[in-house]
Amino acid sequence: MSIRIDGKQISQQIKDELKEKVKNENLDITLAVIQVGNDPASTVYVGNKKKACEYIGIRSLAYELPEETPEAELLELIEQLNKREDVNGILVQLPLPAHMDEDKVIQTISPKKDVDGFHPQSVGALSIGQPGFVSCTPAGIIQLLKRSGVEMDGKECVIVGRSNIVGKPMALLMLRENATVTICHSHTKDLKEVTKRADILIVAIGKPKFITKEYVKEGAVVIDVGIHRGVEQKLCGDVDYEDVAPITHAITPVPGGVGPMTIAMLMNNCVEARGLQE
Repeated sequence: MSIRIDGKQISQQIKDELKEKVKNENLDITLAVIQVGNDPASTVYVGNKKKACEYIGIRSLAYELPEETPEAELLELIEQLNKREDVNGILVQLPLPAHMDEDKVIQTISPKKDVDGFHPQSVGALSIGQPGFVSCTPAGIIQLLKRSGVEMDGKECVIVGRSNIVGKPMALLMLRENATVTICHSHTKDLKEVTKRADILIVAIGKPKFITKEYVKEGAVVIDVGIHRGVEQKLCGDVDYEDVAPITHAITPVPGGVGPMTIAMLMNNCVEARGLQE
């Protein structure tokens, strides 16, 4: 019988722990959230982040800039927030409009306030095992595995996808847990052969229901990072859940798996940021 890893429940545990910490230690924490334009998905994400802040006891400042805002104006706002001692974390909601350089924007955020974990300094720290912020989705997956009792030490982990936000940091975090890690991508030959070796298979490729049971070893743990609107607007992941679930030891559903963990780990990074700035 496959275990359904419940991201909603585990993210709630983390948020409750953070809420308790903020209350007991009387922490005064502020997150600044910047959104440029009104992309509907971004608006939903920003709303969820504000709700999570409110629940935990973190003050959130919302900056909603018009789509046509010049890049220089956004960079100036980030510089102002970098200097403010009462702001602990800065988050710029991606994607940005086409006329803005995402890399330049991310690099303008102070590494001490980079709660998304996207700044090159944060990524570099992760790669050499130094303390620093870890991007929220991979950090959330580690918590999902740990809190579901999944052993990572010595296990064969295959990650499908090599993005800077999920695939690469995920590989580094799994190495930190002493897993043996393989990263697959669009140029990987015999993908099925590689994924079938995995004790832990993490899929982040952005293709709906791409992974079927032919790609999965019996008894593997499968983590699905993808999210798509399929037929009749139903949400689905990169993994064909109905096909794959019966042969797994454990699997994350979509929705309700990895998604809620991303926001929980963002909140965790905000609390950590407060400690870094003391």
